[in-house]
Amino acid sequence: MPVDTRGIKTKAVSEVSSLRSIRHVGKMTSRQRVINALNHKPVDRIPVDLGGTVVSGAHVSVISKLRQALGLDLPGYPVKVVEPAQMLGEVAPDLQQKLGIDVVYMYGPKNIFGFANENWKPWRTFDDTNVLVPGLFNTTPSSDGSLLMYPEGDQSVPPSAKMPENGFYFDAIIRQKPLDDSTLSFRDNIEEFILISDDDLAFYENRVNELYNNSDMAIAAGFPGTAFGDVFLVPAPFLKDPKGIRDIEEWYISTVSRKNLIKEIFCYQTEMALANFKKIYQAVGNKVQIIFMDGTDFAAQDRLFCSTDTYRELYQPYHKKLNHWIHANTQWKTMKHCCGACDPLIEEFIAAGFDILNPIQCSAIGMEPQDLANKYGGRIVFWGGGVDTQKVLPFGTPDQVYDQVRERLKTFGKYPGFIFNTIHNIQCGTPLENIIAMFKALEHWPPK
Repeated sequence: MPVDTRGIKTKAVSEVSSLRSIRHVGKMTSRQRVINALNHKPVDRIPVDLGGTVVSGAHVSVISKLRQALGLDLPGYPVKVVEPAQMLGEVAPDLQQKLGIDVVYMYGPKNIFGFANENWKPWRTFDDTNVLVPGLFNTTPSSDGSLLMYPEGDQSVPPSAKMPENGFYFDAIIRQKPLDDSTLSFRDNIEEFILISDDDLAFYENRVNELYNNSDMAIAAGFPGTAFGDVFLVPAPFLKDPKGIRDIEEWYISTVSRKNLIKEIFCYQTEMALANFKKIYQAVGNKVQIIFMDGTDFAAQDRLFCSTDTYRELYQPYHKKLNHWIHANTQWKTMKHCCGACDPLIEEFIAAGFDILNPIQCSAIGMEPQDLANKYGGRIVFWGGGVDTQKVLPFGTPDQVYDQVRERLKTFGKYPGFIFNTIHNIQCGTPLENIIAMFKALEHWPPK
């Protein structure tokens, strides 16, 4: 059930409202604090992320209710939806300041549906939250009650995603045409991998200067073409007429049955990414600290669905090339996102040159926090793992949330190289009192 903030106790609101002064105690700026953690150096307090990447934020309704509880907005005041597929809410500077957040995300010129986050207009979610969406966020209702979304906001072409009736997020619509292996070419799957335009470079340069000069926060970014086989991107919800292998099931089958074709796609993608890195670095330099490189998941809740041998053969060579260029030419640190029981691959991620692992899904098999800290602490930055967003944060009590956060701070904070964040995005319907308990645990750490 969505949280109704009208019934929040005054004490809880007062407690969360007091977090600002305590969370900013320390001698370091947010940027220096994060840089130290990324380099496994001591920090004055554990850095905190909310909204610093597209996998470490919160649903727009959660952000809306949190802002109201903090006295930042009146009820019904609209929050911007900055990532429309996951319906992530903007963590604006005033909220960052209130909560002592240390990382800000630099969004690109266009979102997952291929249009810019601009010309904001009002919209209302299924849980009756007033929000702001981009001007080309155009939806139409379907016969089953779901809402259809269109690539580039163009309703003259088939929709590329839909939000189920009473749902909270958009799911990709598979638009793959019939495949003919006799004519299938890797070129069918590379139309999205192109050289960055001068306009987009100017966008990045202007945006990074704005963020860097107007705050002391660490800056994270995602640049085009760095994720290999991410099923969030394979269906290409941003393209009006995608060609090639665009069905998620077919894509996974192809990693076995059409392995050479997949390698051709990845090889071309790598060359384009490297060419773009050179241009982008000229525009943003080292004002960016973190690059969200790859969101491809390789594990389920209880096991891998990509063997270590397959990872080494099919993915790691390309990861190594990109990471090598970055580390040889920039001060950027690179993030690998992988949900699930991925412990058998963490050593491979380190070998591939990744600096950061996210989201540290401790509820999955083989992902016990103390074991992870003992094996990899000081060797890869843990970004996440702070509290379980599947069960404890949405369904536990405030005391259970508080206790788990403190336990994770103790475990992962033992080694320099920990950025506190929930395990993936905070989901719609998460009780506000549990989110408050999470921040109270951060406020009270370390124990006096």
